[in-house]
Amino acid sequence: MADVDVIPLVDDGLGNSAYLVDLADGRALAVDASRDLRLLRAAAERRRLTVAYAADTHLHADFLTGAVQLAHEGAIVLASAAGNREFPHTALVDGDETDLGGLTLRTLATPGHTHEHIAFELLDGSRMLGVFTGGSLLVGSAARTDLLGPERTEELARAQYQSLQRLATLADDVAVWPTHGAGSFCSAPPGAERTSTIGTERATNALLRTGSEDIFVKQLLDSLGSFPPYFLRLGEINRRGPALVEGDTLRALDIREVAHRQASGATVVDVRPITDFAAGHVSGSLSIALRSVFATWLGWLVTPETPLVIVRNPDQDPEEIVWQARKVGYDLIAGELGGGMPAWTAAGRPTSSIPLLGADKIDTARILDVRQDAEFSDGHIPTAGHIELGALVSRAADLPPGPTVLMCGHGERAMSAASVLARVGHPDVAVLDGGPQEWSESTGQSLKVGS
Repeated sequence: MADVDVIPLVDDGLGNSAYLVDLADGRALAVDASRDLRLLRAAAERRRLTVAYAADTHLHADFLTGAVQLAHEGAIVLASAAGNREFPHTALVDGDETDLGGLTLRTLATPGHTHEHIAFELLDGSRMLGVFTGGSLLVGSAARTDLLGPERTEELARAQYQSLQRLATLADDVAVWPTHGAGSFCSAPPGAERTSTIGTERATNALLRTGSEDIFVKQLLDSLGSFPPYFLRLGEINRRGPALVEGDTLRALDIREVAHRQASGATVVDVRPITDFAAGHVSGSLSIALRSVFATWLGWLVTPETPLVIVRNPDQDPEEIVWQARKVGYDLIAGELGGGMPAWTAAGRPTSSIPLLGADKIDTARILDVRQDAEFSDGHIPTAGHIELGALVSRAADLPPGPTVLMCGHGERAMSAASVLARVGHPDVAVLDGGPQEWSESTGQSLKVGS
């Protein structure tokens, strides 16, 4: 067989890659496909392929698996026996081989990122073409080991060390196809490369060059940042099997129903650009601008049991909103505000606004930077306080009153933060138009590096 066609399907928002493998007979293997199967379906359709196998390297914490949906459509699911999944699948243990019809998929136990993690070696006869490493060996890194609770973090980090050492014994030219990449909260360094080779990783990956298990564990654990709370629940949903879903439109809700649902506890999520939200929005609504990372921030800022009402502009794709929500387990979308903000305003319903301010307007205000810890340490306004956006939800009610300017890198997270504060009774909030670099250029002042 000629070199296999492995098609990476990158989800930039989650920082992950799924893979579609052309088996050269009209069938395909899908690896680590998410519940949002749009990219995979499009790739398969272009090549006239039917997905015959759906392999999952682990119980994913950052997205719901698409394997259940693919199984419903005829695919055989391949997954770790140690995962104890409650839906039909071929349960695999270390060394098991699956005949794909010309190619072979061999199971390699690689616990660490999760307790049941496996990698898949892809072989053409005796020749190893590559390995799907999931959340074990990443490009320049390894995935986090703290998703099963602090009591198991070090144990899994030590297992991760052993798994990486095992992978490092493979031949230099073996391709490395990880699931997690740059932008993933499952841990990966910034960088454009999402695939690699064993030889490259052995030569350049610092976690493969630590020299000892103890040093590896310390370096890995020291690198761990925060992660969205939905990471703690999706693994169990994936073990049970996500519900099948269909349809990708938003039902139009009239003004009265939106008002009633909001009064009954639904969260109005405004996905419009922040300039639109700043100018006027449904009072009490939450700003999460629709962009590639929408799913992550929805999962970080809204509890999954909360019904959602969407406010969007006519040029924003309802299908994109629905699937981004679904892939992280948010199925309770009641619908959207029919007619959008013009209809709400015309009906005389309550609206609010949040100012966008230039750097020259914030000198006397309290500044709160809501970026991640690492971003803040890389450079921030010297007078700025710091609370990560994900932590602000639990701390918002405790912040002292007074004018507060929220800031991030560009404005989207800051507007989310401002709307969070406004929802709990902090009316005097504004958002810096831009980020720290724009502030530095505007004021001629240097940023502070470090905490």
